Amino acid sequence: MTRKYLPTLSELVDRLSIAQLKEVFITEHKEEYAQEISDILHDINLTLDEKDVILDAEGMRAIIVLAQMNLHIWHNESNYRKGIKDGNNLELTHGLNGIRNTAKNKIQETVGGRKDCKIDCLA
Repeated sequence: MTRKYLPTLSELVDRLSIAQLKEVFITEHKEEYAQEISDILHDINLTLDEKDVILDAEGMRAIIVLAQMNLHIWHNESNYRKGIKDGNNLELTHGLNGIRNTAKNKIQETVGGRKDCKIDCLA
């Protein structure tokens, strides 16, 4: 029996971005995150081959935006956990998540399939 709900390309790219941050910032588990990155890259390659994807400039920009939003969220939540509230709040993270979801939808347009219809994370 085959799986019916596989991660989309945009979910794989998102997870790759997060795993890359973890590999850099959580050095005591660098090897585990490196393996996760390798596994994700494998699955991204399979997805790209399967769908015969051609990545255009808009798709590249969406990937960069997604990675930047993940980094901003990382720093915001990290500061918030340290008690640094100035300029760091949950509303900011919610807003960044809306941008992040829009970028994921743009990536998904490249291959088709599921998109996230709820991009306004402040709702």
